[in-house]
This record gives sequence, C-alpha cells and structure tokens, in this order.
Amino acid sequence: MEAQAQGLLETEPLQGRDEDAVASADFSTMLSEEEKEELKAELVQLEDEITTLRQVLSAKERHLVEIKQKLGMNLMNELKQNFSKSWHDMQTTPAYKKTHETLSHAGQKATAAFSNVGTAISKKFGDMRNSPTFKSFEERVETTVTSLKTKVGGTTHGGGSFEEVLSSVAQASAQNSGGGPRRAEEEELQC
Repeated sequence: MEAQAQGLLETEPLQGRDEDAVASADFSTMLSEEEKEELKAELVQLEDEITTLRQVLSAKERHLVEIKQKLGMNLMNELKQNFSKSWHDMQTTPAYKKTHETLSHAGQKATAAFSNVGTAISKKFGDMRNSPTFKSFEERVETTVTSLKTKVGGTTHGGGSFEEVLSSVAQASAQNSGGGPRRAEEEELQC
C-alpha cells in the first residue's frame, strides 16, 4: 500500500516509457463531443500563438542584427567580448586561483633557487681567482705582457694589476702601430 501511495505522489517528470504510455492511451472515448471541440479550438489557438511568437522572435532578431551593425558590433567583436568575459570568469574560479597561487609560489621558490645558484657560482669564481693556480696564471700573463711591452718599446712598470698591465700594453701598441692589423688585437686585449 505504501509503495502505491508513493507512486501516486511522485513529483519527478515523466520518463520516456511514461510518455509512451500516456501517448498510447485513448482518452477520446472519455471526452464528450463538446469537450473535444473545445480542445480542438484550444489546439488551433495555441498553434496560432506559437506561429505569432516565432514571427515576433524572428523580427526581433533582425532588429537586433540591425542595431549591432549600426553600433559597429560584428561577429569578431562579439567573439572578443565573449572571450574576455569567459577569461574573466575562469580567472575567478577557485580552481584557477589555487593553480595561480601554486604556480606563483613555485616561481618564487625557483627564483630563490636560481639566486642561490648565482651566488654560489660568483663565490666559486671569486675563490678561483684567489686560488694559487689562478695567481700563478696571472703572474705568467703579467710577465709575458711586460716582456712584450719591452719589445714594443714601452716602459716597464714594476707590478700593477692584471687590468692595468693589459691597458698599458694596448696603449703602447696603439701608439706604435697607428691603427694597422694590431688595432684589432688591441681591442681584443681591452675586452
């Protein structure tokens, strides 16, 4: 009994098989002639109203297109506007915000990591420059430059930094050659 009561009180819409059952039922025998005539008249009226509504909708759509054309709105502008709105809507979703925050946090961590790597490399180069091997190399270059300066005709300076020695060699070479093929070599030495 309870199952039958629930079946009668269902509020869900008709399903496909329910619609088929209603459509196959013959209600015409239950209706009087007068009721049939009223229903036929109502049916004609509804069909006329639907036709009128379709015509009105079509006229309104044409009017809409005319207004859009006058305003310079075309399909491309509408697509741009729709895309902008969709993009904005997507950016306001919780999933996008969470992803954005996660990627931003990851980017900050990556930046910090790269900064640490850069600092470590700079420190290693500094350590390398202060190493005995580099000092020995620097002294050899200074000795070679000093002997070249002597051969070229410049004065020798006792000591000086690597950069000062290179600069003085370049100046001495420029004075002696006057800008020939050695000019390119000097420019390389200055770099």
